[in-house]
Amino acid sequence: MRIVNIILMMLFFYTSAQAAFVEGLEDFPIPDGLEQIEDAGLNFGNEDIRLVETYMKSTTLKFADVCNFYKSTLPQLGWKLIKNSPNRIVFERESEIVELKKETDKPLIVNLILKSKTK
Repeated sequence: MRIVNIILMMLFFYTSAQAAFVEGLEDFPIPDGLEQIEDAGLNFGNEDIRLVETYMKSTTLKFADVCNFYKSTLPQLGWKLIKNSPNRIVFERESEIVELKKETDKPLIVNLILKSKTK
């Protein structure tokens, strides 16, 4: 199932030459206008668990724009929206959860945390 999601995602973004993805998450897109902050996160994983945390920033987007992008894009990649508030959205897929939180408004700083669900 995961490989199918990756293939669908690649086809979805094939026409967009500028499509960017979160470093460490080959199947997690970044909307235009939002950029990942280098060296501002962590990436840990093994065969049982995964934890990726990163920060992204924008001087042109609002958090609502970022949320709208992910609410329309992630379900196509198998993610299900499970929490939605003005400063935080959470999705789940298979054995993982991804949370996006607004840290600041100007500039917009978004904290993204992807982690394995605990059993």
